[in-house]
Amino acid sequence: MMTSLFSSFDPSTKFLQLNWMMMMSTMMILPMNFWLKKSRPSMMKKLIENKLLSEFYNSTNQKEMILLSISLFMMIIFNNMLGLFPYNFTPTSHISMSMSISIPVWIMLMIYGWSKFTNSMFTHLLPTGTPKMIMPMMILIETTGNMIRPISLSVRLTANMIAGHLLMTLLGNLNEEMKMIILTLPIQMMLMMFESSISIIQAYVFSTLITLYSSDIP
Repeated sequence: MMTSLFSSFDPSTKFLQLNWMMMMSTMMILPMNFWLKKSRPSMMKKLIENKLLSEFYNSTNQKEMILLSISLFMMIIFNNMLGLFPYNFTPTSHISMSMSISIPVWIMLMIYGWSKFTNSMFTHLLPTGTPKMIMPMMILIETTGNMIRPISLSVRLTANMIAGHLLMTLLGNLNEEMKMIILTLPIQMMLMMFESSISIIQAYVFSTLITLYSSDIP
């Protein structure tokens, strides 16, 4: 019996926190060189990678960031989708997981940009055509917006994962009676489809925003 509603996000194992090992399951799913012939999952993965590659090329010209964004997309989407299965742990529903992805990438971009392109980074803090009276305020706003980028990335991913799982947990607790199952089962099916689409969209938004943030660096 759960002590609180949010206890459904707690790892169920205490020994070495084995639930966090689910993040390593993507390493077994992603490689395609283990198979002699092409399979449907490998062809679908290749199709997704080509689509993302053409999409991210419109946002930035840095090939390294494109490869990093595609890798993050595949990792996040697998963690999100595997978390929808019963008795599976969802690492992306924890702020520590999403923060550990967004903050290092943001720090890497900031260190590289400010060390290599200092003048261009100062230029991005002040939009062109800004009146002289509000220049200090615009610089302060742009600096604050730049500082909260990793927080907004991580909180967006975590909040969306938590919201859907909380709704499914609440509806699952109502299935104790047969009369309630008839009412809640269609809602749970629709919610599961909605959560699957949210898992894909959030992985795409996360990787796209990282690519757009890298476009500020020449």
